[in-house]
Amino acid sequence: MQGLAAITLSIVILIGGTFLAQGSDFFLYKFFTPQYEDVRRETFEHSKAYNQGMIQEIQNMQFEYEKTDEGHKAALASIILHRVADYDLNKLPPDTKAFIENLKGRDK
Repeated sequence: MQGLAAITLSIVILIGGTFLAQGSDFFLYKFFTPQYEDVRRETFEHSKAYNQGMIQEIQNMQFEYEKTDEGHKAALASIILHRVADYDLNKLPPDTKAFIENLKGRDK
């Protein structure tokens, strides 16, 4: 009988301890998940695939900018500048970087 009571008490203490640690709002989950996701995002932004995709996208936008008429260049420039706003321009090829800096100069 004492063995059964000890097992039952152990289970109750284990469940109670888990509830105290997590709470009804999953405290640990709420605390660690944003930090985990920040690390995942930073890792993704440093990946070769992300950087090559960004360069390719900006170069495609540059090509579209060069062949569009003057009436649409301002709108396209705004889109391009918005797209590269948080991107490290030092990762771009020199010609693409010069293009972005030229657009920033026109924007002022």
